[in-house]
Amino acid sequence: MSGQSLLVPGKLSPTRSVPASIPRPEYVGKEGPSPYTGSEVQDAETIERMRIAGRIAAQAMAEAASRIAPGVTTDELDRVAHEFLCDHGAYPSTLGYRGFPKSLCASVNEVICHGIPDSTVLRDGDIVNLDVTAYIGGVHGDTNATYLCGEVDDESRLLVERTRESLNRAIKAVKPGRRINIIGRVIESYAKRFGYGVVRDFTGHGISSSFHSGLIVPHYDSPHHTTEIRPGMTFTIEPMLTLGTHEYDMWEDGWTVVTKDRKRTAQFEHTLVVTETGAEILTLP
Repeated sequence: MSGQSLLVPGKLSPTRSVPASIPRPEYVGKEGPSPYTGSEVQDAETIERMRIAGRIAAQAMAEAASRIAPGVTTDELDRVAHEFLCDHGAYPSTLGYRGFPKSLCASVNEVICHGIPDSTVLRDGDIVNLDVTAYIGGVHGDTNATYLCGEVDDESRLLVERTRESLNRAIKAVKPGRRINIIGRVIESYAKRFGYGVVRDFTGHGISSSFHSGLIVPHYDSPHHTTEIRPGMTFTIEPMLTLGTHEYDMWEDGWTVVTKDRKRTAQFEHTLVVTETGAEILTLP
């Protein structure tokens, strides 16, 4: 694995503003979101609005990812995504969610998830996950992917490729009538081939008008998550695979999650809607 030094917190830039004309999610300015009381199954009109939100999120992520290069700060990637979302009439869902201060999550190397963009400078050989969620039309679209920065060692590159493949396999496993834990069963079975850890405490989730509806989508084989998959359900799948342990530590910022052994980790995510025969990805650019 790369001999890069471990990450340390950088300096935060001032909070970016969102034009007053762009509607905010209900949780902005509050300690947390109101509990979701709706159905996990969405009607056709809601799903169409989610297609729009998902497409904008995917485009914003791609725009930010196009700037990934040695010497670029994670804060600059946040700026690019923030401006893209606002220019397209979308609110960055993470901004102000339970106090999160930025418009995307940028998780580098040993950071599993929820890395806060700051003055951290990307280095040749890093891997960086960008997690972008757009709120528009009263619904959210949530996606993430892990990118290579410069010349990346083979072990890290394979981790990234295989994590993407684990998501693809999980999506193919989504069928009406199956239980939600089929998703984790497929991911964990594939990850075990390579000796990877599968993060357990951070999961996929239901999503629609609520950023996180309460539906849990584990990425490991869990006998306890047996919700039936039904047409019209909308949720994310976002496996996090590691080169070592699945256990983690939390930075003092209360957000940044790093592998306990500080080995590298990768993640990919799509928002899906269940169809009569499988699943449609809503977060394609």
